[in-house]
Amino acid sequence: MTLVTRGVARRAAQQADSTLLDFRARAHGFVFFLGQLGEGLAEPPRLIKSDQLVLEVYWKAPNYSKQRIVGWRDRLDLPTDIRYHRDHLGVVQNNFADRIRLGHGDEVRDVPHPLAPQGPTLYDYALVDSITLELPRREVRVFEVLVRPKDFSAPRVVGSLYFDAATAELVIFRFSFTRVAYLDETLEDITIVLENGLWEGRYWLPTRQEIEIRRRTKWLDLPARGIIRGRWEIQDYAFNQGLSSRLFLGPEIVAAPPAVRDTFVWTVPIEAAIREVAGPAMTFDLEDVRGQITEMAGPHVLSGLATARPGIGSISELLHFNKVEGLAPGAGWVVRPGGGPVEIRGWASFGVSDRRAKGRLSVQYTTGAVTLTVRGARQVRDVGDDPVVAPALNSILAQEAGKDYGHYFLSEGADATVRRGFGSRGGLSLTAGVQRTTSLEVRATAAHGTFDPNPPLGSGLFGVGRLALQRRSAELAVRGGISGQVVVEAGAGEGVQYLRLRGGGRAHVTLGATRVLVRGWAGWGSADLPVHRSFVLGGRATLVGEPFRAWGGRYAALGTVEWQVPVPFFAIPLGPFASTGREIVLAPFVAAGWAGGGFPAVPWQPSDGVRPVIGLGVEWFHRVLRADVGVSLRGEGVGVTVGLRRDLWGIL
Repeated sequence: MTLVTRGVARRAAQQADSTLLDFRARAHGFVFFLGQLGEGLAEPPRLIKSDQLVLEVYWKAPNYSKQRIVGWRDRLDLPTDIRYHRDHLGVVQNNFADRIRLGHGDEVRDVPHPLAPQGPTLYDYALVDSITLELPRREVRVFEVLVRPKDFSAPRVVGSLYFDAATAELVIFRFSFTRVAYLDETLEDITIVLENGLWEGRYWLPTRQEIEIRRRTKWLDLPARGIIRGRWEIQDYAFNQGLSSRLFLGPEIVAAPPAVRDTFVWTVPIEAAIREVAGPAMTFDLEDVRGQITEMAGPHVLSGLATARPGIGSISELLHFNKVEGLAPGAGWVVRPGGGPVEIRGWASFGVSDRRAKGRLSVQYTTGAVTLTVRGARQVRDVGDDPVVAPALNSILAQEAGKDYGHYFLSEGADATVRRGFGSRGGLSLTAGVQRTTSLEVRATAAHGTFDPNPPLGSGLFGVGRLALQRRSAELAVRGGISGQVVVEAGAGEGVQYLRLRGGGRAHVTLGATRVLVRGWAGWGSADLPVHRSFVLGGRATLVGEPFRAWGGRYAALGTVEWQVPVPFFAIPLGPFASTGREIVLAPFVAAGWAGGGFPAVPWQPSDGVRPVIGLGVEWFHRVLRADVGVSLRGEGVGVTVGLRRDLWGIL
């Protein structure tokens, strides 16, 4: 508390420092708009729009601030008409005022600063660590102090403060907000990191800043998130320039006239600038910051999400069609009692053709990095570990053309899962439960064509345990990333026991303007592996050019290497805010699969060695649409598939 008290006093004294009359500086930064989709929102978000800005920054005692945008360019990766609050386009001066505001007060308004004069009466503090900064002129000893509110039901800050031990000046401020601080009902959370640098050997002033604002849909709880992320570097300080008070009239952040901005000289193309700043080796990892803040909050939930509203896992849970259920409407709901750590999700569906009701109910409790989930479900599942087509597209193909890319069984059971997160990208989960699987027959009729028979996949009642180790790639992994999962599963029932192992991964590396993507998986099952836990491959999304799911068994492996090359292409306007994009991506690929240990009475059989294919993928319309042509090197098959990119499947 002595250090905090000194910090409060020093913050108040900074404005009275007679040696610092004014300064000007230059800030360079990016504002990214991203989208994140899919179950659990586990995949890295995808860039939608990127703005690169250069600002002239001015400050004058006692507390006047002005910022002028002199360079501004953008790149659109997906159609959007997003517009930012003006304060999202500038840097934070003075580590925020004593009353913190964001979005001109529309997002957060008048939250007390932990170093404001009344701060010590509103917050608790804990000294936890110390580091030594090696600066050009001297070493600086820095103490880390955690801060959280005495009352989590009030609009407050949760985070950490880093003080210069000698002067009690604020060096780094990393924080988020309590739930009630968010005024916009679409806000999930806001995370901020402010880093100051030591200038002239005595002034701690802004040098790097990062802010991330995460939003969700307003009326329907979907696994879809919009993200605004700003990153800034502030340099080229000049002190005591005799700045006129007239300079600070009007709004704090303004844009120079277009004629001025158009003459700004950019040294590198915007694509190269984005790759440089948006890779996984980032200065600040906001996932790590969020992880620390979550642990500090304990059972208190910091998310601003609604306490109750309709909720589903994908669009197809509202309405889908397949050969065993026919048309199946559904509905779901999510409840977070009191905005606390408990989340209850329910979903129900009814198949018009099979006359069966299905449903799912889960209760999840989160504290810090640990999540406990108890779930009961009765639903139709596909035999494959990974999806091979967007569910919404599969519904259309099944209903209209009799092409259903699924082999289904009815799963009924209950389980409990404990998951522990490690850092920002790792996790370990343990699941135990019981499951009964039942074979299903084709019940639906397509508008055109005839469905293939559905194989017998029912295996009876089993007790199942599962251990999974996960690692996902860094957010905004433009330059490269690695993700993967290893799952060990054991089961006992119907007089047999089995063991199943599966590991898979995905890696990509950027080479100039191109990217190499490598992905694959391998799996093995013991002699008594139930048929519904088969490994399957072939055709769409696996080996294009081979028959669909012709190969499979108790063990299998699949690998793909793809080279993605952007090529200029004419754009088709689609209105004032969108076009089809000025490039397509050509993606030559080679893939190989192998399977053994066959099952009777199913379409997939051992592959009789490795099945290699070569092919070409083409991505268009901002890489949303994709077509693949593949040729089997062991047979005479040529395959063609058309659909949406894989990272969009989860929401559909």
